[in-house]
Amino acid sequence: MCHLFAHQPQGDYESQTRSLRIGGHCTSIRLEMAFWDTLEEIAARENMSVGKFLTTLYNEVLDHHGEVNNFASLLRCSCLIYRSKSMATVPEFKATVAPILDAAE
Repeated sequence: MCHLFAHQPQGDYESQTRSLRIGGHCTSIRLEMAFWDTLEEIAARENMSVGKFLTTLYNEVLDHHGEVNNFASLLRCSCLIYRSKSMATVPEFKATVAPILDAAE
């Protein structure tokens, strides 16, 4: 039924906690490895370390909203946005992907 989802590597959804310093405070963030991999890719494209990228993003959100609620969820959503924008620029990929779920299911 959900072959694409059921057969993904378990390592992609195992979570990992990483410690970092944001705004002079030590904190830890727990995310699935697929999200850490995406954040590493984004940071590399910005010529930053993951820690520097996360600090920059945190500060920009703080400047814009005045507070940062649920930073881990913001990071997951940021990764989804990044991936969806990446997919939009690769039109040949859409032609090679089978439908995820059958409409009758």
